[in-house]
Amino acid sequence: MTTAKDIMHEGAQWIPETETLLHAAQRMRRLHVGALPVSDEDERLCGIITDRDIVVKCVAEGHDPSQCTAADLVEGTPRWIDGNASVEDVITEMGTHHIRRLPVIEDKKLVGMISEADVARSLPEAQVHAFAAQVYAAPPQT
Repeated sequence: MTTAKDIMHEGAQWIPETETLLHAAQRMRRLHVGALPVSDEDERLCGIITDRDIVVKCVAEGHDPSQCTAADLVEGTPRWIDGNASVEDVITEMGTHHIRRLPVIEDKKLVGMISEADVARSLPEAQVHAFAAQVYAAPPQT
């Protein structure tokens, strides 16, 4: 059975919720990533911020990224997956919640991230199409 740990990118790093968005953007540039998991003071996942979040929810709103923090952007219930979960569980989690990046947690520690590209590389073509249709479908209106 292929697991989340088999397909993830290792070396993912937390960014503290108190970190400025300027520093978050600089870390994204340095790591060549478009998203960072955000941790609380106990190093527990409290959300994910993306480069797009920084642009749309901070810069485009006229806010100063050197004054706004990661906590200012995180919202909702953070989603994650255990490293031993099956790829099918990864697909279900990402598809059900319409998310494109999924932190992988083991023993309460961040061990990696799974992107939609990681999933696509590990699935047969027919499953990739079904996965993409589910992730990119409009979420239900609440």
